Amino acid sequence: MPRLAANLSMMFNEWPFLERFGKAKAAGFTAVEYLFPYEHPAEAIGAALHGNGLTQALFNLPPGNWAAGDRGIAALPARKDEFRAGVKTALTYAAATGVKRLHAMSGHGLRDDKAARASYVDALRFACEQAGPAGIDILIEPINGRDMPGYFMNDFAFAADLITELNLPNLRLQFDIYHRQILHGDVLTGLKTLLPLISHVQIASVPARNEPGTGELDDFRVLKELDALGYTGFVGCEYRPAAGTLAGLAWREKL
Repeated sequence: MPRLAANLSMMFNEWPFLERFGKAKAAGFTAVEYLFPYEHPAEAIGAALHGNGLTQALFNLPPGNWAAGDRGIAALPARKDEFRAGVKTALTYAAATGVKRLHAMSGHGLRDDKAARASYVDALRFACEQAGPAGIDILIEPINGRDMPGYFMNDFAFAADLITELNLPNLRLQFDIYHRQILHGDVLTGLKTLLPLISHVQIASVPARNEPGTGELDDFRVLKELDALGYTGFVGCEYRPAAGTLAGLAWREKL
């Protein structure tokens, strides 16, 4: 049985952010994730989380100016100081929530751009070094170009090769089933091959990114395969409810 984490950036949007923790708990979730907590004080996030007896599965490092189009800044050489400051900010929120996984978004760029690659590597080394003493993994996630055109980290083989090359003990892979299917397909083989590198999994239907079981993949078979492979981490429900969060939760009954 997968350990499901409600994604509070996409689910429970019928309520203000800090109220979503309680709504997730009432709906039967024991863990949550979200994109970013930074619009609220770390103490408020921690209180909403712990006050509802929830576990924080994951959130992202500060992405730069999201409203202006930034999708992370790790691969942007001119934003080095900003990235490093963001790591320290994220660790403050990590201390308040007890989270053990932080996703470092790469930002836009070309993988054959040597300066972008060097910036990305430097950023990951710094983040891993800073997060390591707290027992926190830094995750990288390949994201498809249809949802995020021009994203630097856009290939699972590239991610796996980079993790192997850098050989940092707390640099790990975030395997999003939705992005994997759009980028490469071959989801089950990808999970089996990459499992030793995976620290977090996310799921949504393809292509609409709605509830699992409503798209082209047999999402329930994929989740059963995760169990069979011995995966014990969280599965983040990073999907957009098609007709309201609570109305769409019946898919969990099939697990």
